[in-house]
Amino acid sequence: MANQDVMTVSGMFQGREVRKYTLANKNGMEVDVLNYGGIISRWTAPDKQGKFENVVLSFDDPMQYLTENPFLGALIGRYGNRIANGQFTLDGNTFTLCKNHGKHHLHGGFKGFDKVFWDISVLDTSKGTALELSYTSPHGEEGYPGKLQVTVTYTLLDTNELDVRYLAKTDRPTIVNLTQHSYFNLSGNLCSPVLDHEIFLNADSFLPVDDELVPTGELRDVCGTPFDFRKPKLIGKDIEKHHEQLSFGNGYDHCWSLNTAENKFQLAASAYHGKSGRFLQVYTSEPGIQFYSGNFLDVKLPGKSESSYSNRCGFCLETQHFPDTPNHTHFPTVTLKPEETYFSRTLFKLSSH
Repeated sequence: MANQDVMTVSGMFQGREVRKYTLANKNGMEVDVLNYGGIISRWTAPDKQGKFENVVLSFDDPMQYLTENPFLGALIGRYGNRIANGQFTLDGNTFTLCKNHGKHHLHGGFKGFDKVFWDISVLDTSKGTALELSYTSPHGEEGYPGKLQVTVTYTLLDTNELDVRYLAKTDRPTIVNLTQHSYFNLSGNLCSPVLDHEIFLNADSFLPVDDELVPTGELRDVCGTPFDFRKPKLIGKDIEKHHEQLSFGNGYDHCWSLNTAENKFQLAASAYHGKSGRFLQVYTSEPGIQFYSGNFLDVKLPGKSESSYSNRCGFCLETQHFPDTPNHTHFPTVTLKPEETYFSRTLFKLSSH
């Protein structure tokens, strides 16, 4: 089932109405999606007592999504994560991107896919009702070459799984790396720290970064480091340890190289909150996953008794190709050519025990 509600945001924004679409399954799970930014603005899931609560950081007032915020729930593109010095070379040509993160390019630039309006269609599929989001990024947008036609499909299954599929086509060689930037807090108390969540990452190595959070190009073994999540471990267990990489990110804000063959769809990560019993599993066809422990969150929430989303009250599991790939030839390629179709799939499964 999918319902469409129109939310009035001071009339119009950029000449468009902000609209909310609600996906619901037979179990009572609901996922709200905005046509602005493809944002997941609410996602309810039951705890072990059957109580449904929202488990993603979100705003009650959609106006807040139109102002500066840390990519809450948004679709990210054209390129998720960082590109060093906002520059890359493709087929012998050098392209300069918008530098919106100091001297670097982050999450698609000043107007990435998180800040555009998507056209949304409701689809009835054999697996359930889906939302198909479409956007065409013109040649030169934020400095990227090629007109890129993008389709993202959100399907909520009766197995309490959200299936996210990304497709893209270009009219000239370009680079693409799409992801979803929801902040999870499985406790249901969205302003509380997530240090009591257990994280599993199916990865033997991670990508070290410099002091500006740009990958050095190394793939480093997690063994014997705070970055070893091959067995479920509390986020808070090692996050305050003295380690250069933790100091650079003020915690975890790194990409892990998954123990999967490229384009093979399988389990990448999981998160568990013992008190509520909520359990999240993430499957993907991507070679990497960015685990971000919400180290720089500082978002005031009007109308909520002066409460705020503060340091480490949400975590992200962003399935993606590696950051700064165009500048590291040994990383799995992110180049898309006109004769090719970009495809990526990630599935989020929520359960409780």
